[in-house]
Amino acid sequence: MTSNKSKVINRAQVVDDNFIAFVKNHQVTSPKTTLAQQGLDPVVLKELFESQLRSRQLDLMARILKLQNKVFYTIGSSGHEGNAMLGRLVRHSDPAFLHYRSAGLMMERSRHVPGTDPIWDTCLSFAAAQSDPASGGRHKVWGSKPLWVIPQTSTIASHLPKAVGCALGIELAQRSKARIPVPDDAIVLCNFGDASANHSTAQGAFNAASWAAFQGLKVPVLFVCEDNGIGISVKTPDDWIKSSFRHRPGMQYFQADGLDLETGYQQVKRAVDFCRQERKPVFLHLRTTRLMGHAGTDFEVDYRKLEELEAAEALDPLLKSAASVMNHGLMSAEEVLDWYQAIHLECMEKAESAHQQTKIQDLDEVMAPLAPQDEQTVYQEAARTVDPEQRVALFGSEKALPERQPAKHMAVQINKGLHDLMLKYPEMILFGEDVAQKGGVYTITKQLFKNFSAKRVFNTLLDEQTILGLAQGYSYMGQLPVPEIQYLAYFHNACDQIRGEAASLQFFSNGQYANPMVVRIAGLGYQKGFGGHFHNDNSIAAIRDIPGVTVACPSRADDAVMMMRTLTALSKVNGRVSLFLEPIALYMHKDLHEEGDGEWNFPYPEPGEYVALGEPRLYHEGGDILIITYGNGVPMSLAAAKMFEDTHQTKVTVMDLRWLQPLNGTAIQSWASQFDRVLVVDEGRRSACLGEGVITLLCDLNNARKKGKLIVDLIAGADSFTPLADAAKMVLPDKQQILEGLIKLNG
Repeated sequence: MTSNKSKVINRAQVVDDNFIAFVKNHQVTSPKTTLAQQGLDPVVLKELFESQLRSRQLDLMARILKLQNKVFYTIGSSGHEGNAMLGRLVRHSDPAFLHYRSAGLMMERSRHVPGTDPIWDTCLSFAAAQSDPASGGRHKVWGSKPLWVIPQTSTIASHLPKAVGCALGIELAQRSKARIPVPDDAIVLCNFGDASANHSTAQGAFNAASWAAFQGLKVPVLFVCEDNGIGISVKTPDDWIKSSFRHRPGMQYFQADGLDLETGYQQVKRAVDFCRQERKPVFLHLRTTRLMGHAGTDFEVDYRKLEELEAAEALDPLLKSAASVMNHGLMSAEEVLDWYQAIHLECMEKAESAHQQTKIQDLDEVMAPLAPQDEQTVYQEAARTVDPEQRVALFGSEKALPERQPAKHMAVQINKGLHDLMLKYPEMILFGEDVAQKGGVYTITKQLFKNFSAKRVFNTLLDEQTILGLAQGYSYMGQLPVPEIQYLAYFHNACDQIRGEAASLQFFSNGQYANPMVVRIAGLGYQKGFGGHFHNDNSIAAIRDIPGVTVACPSRADDAVMMMRTLTALSKVNGRVSLFLEPIALYMHKDLHEEGDGEWNFPYPEPGEYVALGEPRLYHEGGDILIITYGNGVPMSLAAAKMFEDTHQTKVTVMDLRWLQPLNGTAIQSWASQFDRVLVVDEGRRSACLGEGVITLLCDLNNARKKGKLIVDLIAGADSFTPLADAAKMVLPDKQQILEGLIKLNG
């Protein structure tokens, strides 16, 4: 027998009991309007109700079986089942980015694809079964390739920017006359909670959609705010959502009752139809309630009054739906309860069966979809060239081809390399702050706008979250995005769009979806103190910590071009996310040992030349001391090595890592094994710098050496932000420190 105290705590049981009691005691009344007047018919109403019942019983099942360790997710959809209306009215070919309380929507959307069993699929996901069709047992997500539901790993608004990008991508592809994987009149569905609407990421997405629509761009995105009035334990002020969104420029506001199918259906339909027909962003404010707490571990009685909980439970949308089917004579109370119980048994039986399914067995299996890399195909793609006549037409003449020009510095050669890539990949688009007419802060993208048009090279608003969100959305529509982040420090403002979203998609969708892109980031230090920290940011620990991302950093012009070719091929072939870190101080760097020597200018690589992933570059092989470095550290180390060799018999070999993530441990250890002394040079801060990873590999090598331990030293930046002017020199390593390090190792 359940005690009153237990019932107070177990609100799931209360909600279940309330529904049964309501149906048993309901007095049928004649409806004031017909279903046809509400835009419904008996079949549609019953199917919507069934989807709601399925959603509810999945929640109740999860609460029961989590206690037996058979279910690993208990954030439920109870109170939000009205979103089943969206599942009915939005097509399954409309890309969807869903909130975690979307079970009703998914149950109904599944009807669009015959043969789909949404209860079984959801149970597999709850149980972390290997056969889970959404993530392969890696995460509980709402996702489905056939239903065009892109899995989301975090729902605190981080999915909104890419929904905007997807909507803009649909229209961009049409303007470019490119093929897209969805119908031309597709819209993008994106739902979220009222608390999430306050997140800066959400606000950026709303602003981006409004900003684009205000300028006449088509942005067919349907934002659905499922307003239940509370975010975990924090109440949303009355009328806050309505007051905040009903007058946004460029965005149309609609309201709908998600607690009553008869009232809400036409309201939802108007919003969906407006978005599809007008191709404008829509904000649909859907009224919901939250039942059973935030999740199974959330005891609402700790922070909400019992009267408040009972008031929310009285709004249970299933009560209204049950009344509707009974009042319209579609089902009797007994039939409703039989259906309710049958669905409960189905959920329990399928959950028990899902629990018996094979789970992921080993680490290789876990990581299989994280970073696919078909090297042979990638290199074939990197080596693929275009019709020579097309290149002549692009660059103006045979003589004007970049490989026919004298050696140049990195800024010039990256620009030419981007021209070649844009020619090679018609689906490639380049965008960011000031990259179009201006050509970027450092003129790296100069003339690309003129040569490839505004359809392929365009400016964005000044919001890095939006830039990286757009990149993801565009990639879903078949484009190959190359977004630019103006400075590395600015990337940190939006890191989660890569860490939590783009880089995780292949992993959490079990390889079904990908976000191919090459993110160009200007960064690192040595700008002679100009701009201080924000223009001299050497913090790469945050980007090296992102699973599945390839991070490349060239130190010279020809490498930059060849590495871009490789990264673009990697994105094209394997759908990978790459970060291309361009050292600002080396953009215009021309000299190596003395002013005017021009030894850091390099010729443009012939078409088809590329650098293999992870392959380092070695200078002066056969030395006695090995320097391992990257980026700005390469020319500095070469200059310091010459200074050292001018006064010592000992010779120095310099290794340019070029690829910072993943580190090529095999190459590092193989080369280091040929030396007794290694100096690691890293401009990053000593704490959490790249050098730590290199030294770890060298320690492993030392442990394996049978005789003669390797002597290792590290030169790194100070644990400080980079200040202005000459004070910057006190923070960053320099040639003199490297020289002193070589002398110290030389004994």
